[in-house]
Amino acid sequence: MIFTKTQLLRYADVMVWAMETARRGGKFKKYDTVLLRYDRTASDLAQAVYERLLQKRYLAVVRGNAPEGFARAFYTLADERQLTHIAAGEKEFQEKLNGLISLRAPEDLTALKQTNPARLGRAAVARKPLREIMDRSEQAGLFSWTLCNYPTQDLAEKAGLSVQEYAKQIAKACFLNEKDPIKKWKEVMAQIADIGQWLNGLQIDKLHIETAHMDFEVLLGEKRQFISGGGNNIPSFEIFTSPDWRGTRGVYFADLSSYRSGNYVKGVKLEFKNGRVVNATAQQGQSFLRKMLAMDRGAAQIGEFSLTDRRFSKIDKFMADILFDENFGGKYGNCHVAVGSSYADTFTGDVSKLDAKAKRQLGFNDSALHWDLINTEDKTVRALLKNGKTVLIYEKGRFLH
Repeated sequence: MIFTKTQLLRYADVMVWAMETARRGGKFKKYDTVLLRYDRTASDLAQAVYERLLQKRYLAVVRGNAPEGFARAFYTLADERQLTHIAAGEKEFQEKLNGLISLRAPEDLTALKQTNPARLGRAAVARKPLREIMDRSEQAGLFSWTLCNYPTQDLAEKAGLSVQEYAKQIAKACFLNEKDPIKKWKEVMAQIADIGQWLNGLQIDKLHIETAHMDFEVLLGEKRQFISGGGNNIPSFEIFTSPDWRGTRGVYFADLSSYRSGNYVKGVKLEFKNGRVVNATAQQGQSFLRKMLAMDRGAAQIGEFSLTDRRFSKIDKFMADILFDENFGGKYGNCHVAVGSSYADTFTGDVSKLDAKAKRQLGFNDSALHWDLINTEDKTVRALLKNGKTVLIYEKGRFLH
């Protein structure tokens, strides 16, 4: 067993708590419908989560994800109708969901390496309406989700670690060695939320980020706020916002590698002008990168900007998984941007009334893509305030609050 029985039960408790905590606008009730989705390698954790859901009297629906070979067959053999097909009843099922817990345990990170990225893009665009259903439910306070990562041999190998070393990173990052991990999560989230309130009180107009390899600026935009993970991801130490994509300029550099749809991408450099990527290069995976950015109109625009403070995150290894890598602590913390879709909950008004027209007017980005690109270099982040002053808010991997 990769985790001890105690760690496994703690992980299950954390995941159910995280889903409940992520609900904005209302509490879960008995007999709410919760979907438990899991990869087969994570079956022991899935059973522990399932038992917790039953004990809490939720209506738990369990779905095992097909192994990566099924996805490879689908993207290789499906014709256009099959590629864009949505099963009957799927939309109605999504509309009635109150919660989702996703347990990811990939057995082959490069299974889709030979897949035509254009086919990946068409399938993603076709399934975008399903994601929008959950987004609307989440905005209305009727739905919340969370996800986590479970160690596999392939994850560990791609990260350059043994499976046990990988599991130790997860246990450390998720506080599974604490007697009461939920209490610890509450303490950390309160500290991160305090920093978020400080940022929101500064009345920031723009952010300017500098490292040895980038000079980058984002426009915060009107009616925006910084928020912390709040349970949506485990682990989550980031403080993020969805900027007005139209004010993005300069060069962004991702020194941390990533795996996406079976492709390894390293050393991504994006040049922005008037809010859009005008030049994209990568030391490895450049062709795939450019095809992803061409997925739809919004794919070459940013939907998120995030900072992680090294004092909170104990992740200090490359994990070959964006969930952990976007929360990298290490020596200098990290910042990341996501090209693609934005998060509506960074809106300061009534999120349930933030329709597509309002999002466009405010510069919230829309896309079938959401891809986090991570920088772990020593960086300075300055905030240009609306009153014209400039404040240094982050350096040496920590917020200056």
